[in-house]
Amino acid sequence: MPPRTTPSARQERVGIELRKMRDCAERTTAQAAALFGFARTKITQIEKGQYPISAERVRMLACDYAESDHAFVEALAAMAEERHRGWWEDYRGSVPIGFLDIAEMEHFAEGMQTYQVSHVPGAMQTDAYARAIFREVYPPLPPRLLEARLEHRLQRTALMMRQGARPYSALVHEAALRMLFGGRDATRQQLDKLLEFSELPHVTLRVISFNSDGFIGAGQGVFYAKGPVPRLDTVQLDAVGGPAFLHEQKYLDNYRHMIDVMAERSLTESQSRDVIRLIRKEL
Repeated sequence: MPPRTTPSARQERVGIELRKMRDCAERTTAQAAALFGFARTKITQIEKGQYPISAERVRMLACDYAESDHAFVEALAAMAEERHRGWWEDYRGSVPIGFLDIAEMEHFAEGMQTYQVSHVPGAMQTDAYARAIFREVYPPLPPRLLEARLEHRLQRTALMMRQGARPYSALVHEAALRMLFGGRDATRQQLDKLLEFSELPHVTLRVISFNSDGFIGAGQGVFYAKGPVPRLDTVQLDAVGGPAFLHEQKYLDNYRHMIDVMAERSLTESQSRDVIRLIRKEL
């Protein structure tokens, strides 16, 4: 099987975790490769996500590295075995690779939390609202690519907001609710959609008021995806060059703490709906 030319963020994650285990065990790539009779370079490719590895070989490496967290090893082995072609692959070549990685992460997440200051969460955006945001991209997107991004965004919304989807918790700052992306009519429609989504049993929507007691973080949007075990959680941050994915334990701890603090400072779900209704009335 030839190496992958463009591994997904999830495929790269398998390799990253294997490298972390090897580093902790103080084993060289040559020592790891000797376990299978591989060339040392093949271990390097595996750790970069460029070459697939079977679940059994993940377990063999974990045993060789003296990894004692059985649940983590089994979750990682299951990730390595995945040969799933997701719906997002239909958009390869039409939307940035990072968008595909986000959709893949959402698909496999056990639960999701997001914290947004300037935009309504992507999974809750309406057609008009999302279109207005994509029109702000610089340099401007050609019509075909804009429509592809919009279609991809709305597909994510349909899947994540459907009945029976995985738990989704959104903390949205009042500033984001008052931004008029697409104009007043589009904003009213967006606020109506937020109220509709907030009633879904798997969705928790809470507003961080301008009157909240303090503010933590740099005001950057944060998406936290829960893995099958905490060590496989992922933080995704928006950046000009594309999404950044963080999975070092210190970052997971920091962002988990930040979201917890802002949740404590946010309004209740009922109060949040009242604020959304009030803002809509004022438009």
